[in-house]
Amino acid sequence: MKKCSEVMTVNPTCCLPTDVVSSAARWMKIENVGSIPVIESKQTKKLIGIVTDRDLALQVVADERDAKSTKVEDVMTRKIVTCHVDDDIEKAVEAMSARQLRRMPVVDNDYRIIGIISQADVATRIDQPSETAKMVKEISQPMA
Repeated sequence: MKKCSEVMTVNPTCCLPTDVVSSAARWMKIENVGSIPVIESKQTKKLIGIVTDRDLALQVVADERDAKSTKVEDVMTRKIVTCHVDDDIEKAVEAMSARQLRRMPVVDNDYRIIGIISQADVATRIDQPSETAKMVKEISQPMA
């Protein structure tokens, strides 16, 4: 079984809680990603949240907030499901499926961001088509 470290995308672009959401959105566009991990500081890289394209759509655009003045910390998701760099990928896939997550940050023992695992990473980096199909199906189901 592969480890999360073998499947993850390394060194994801991160933002700070004090960054404005327009900057986070710009990075999402540049990097072609749907989420940006939020770290405590560039020095510690300690993960404290994640901001997603859905957070921006529902909490900024839908609420007509100013993207150039609204801080990431005001809209980010604080309860983050993570996996450890040495976890088996199966454990991460199960957690992603159970919680309907399209992306999962990978952290070290000090909760520093090391990488991120996306549906695409799972689909292209593990040779288990049935597991991948199951995960995509479960993640895509409407929440109960």
